[in-house]
Amino acid sequence: DGDLKFSLESVKKLKELMDENRHINPRMVVSMAGYSPCDEKDLPQEFQSVCKREDAPVIFKRLNMAVQDTDLCEICANAACAGCF
Repeated sequence: DGDLKFSLESVKKLKELMDENRHINPRMVVSMAGYSPCDEKDLPQEFQSVCKREDAPVIFKRLNMAVQDTDLCEICANAACAGCF
């Protein structure tokens, strides 16, 4: 994402965390606008520097979108996830 680089495995873990938050019981769900992966205890360490940035929500959203089709990322060996497509 821009000048930032993350491992594919970490981005997949980020997607997993964000997807888990999305599938909570609707009566108990917190608005996705108020959700931050930075609050997750299982967030990969390499994202801690992103959490300190003002644009963290935008970065996490783009990373999550980049791995929506994980087969594409696996086939391209990260090129698609790095925005090289």
